[in-house]
Amino acid sequence: MTDTVQSRRGVFKLAAAGALATAAVASGAVEAEAYQGNMERALSSLYDALASLRESTPNKGGHRETAIRLVQQAIAETQAGIAYADAHGGGGAE
Repeated sequence: MTDTVQSRRGVFKLAAAGALATAAVASGAVEAEAYQGNMERALSSLYDALASLRESTPNKGGHRETAIRLVQQAIAETQAGIAYADAHGGGGAE
């Protein structure tokens, strides 16, 4: 092979490696942005609240059951918000 052919191959290899590196960095940036730290912590707190409500005695005039339903609804809405952000590339502060 001539030096010109080897040089071209080297340039193509370098360009391919650069393209792969750029794609890897870009995908990592999207994943980092998609993390919803506050939403994840809120979700954890909601699950803790739900567990506490379920463990409490049921003599609350129906208010405990209503609270359980509302916390379950809040969990669903929080999960939907996280999913929406993931699907639309939205990130947020941790």
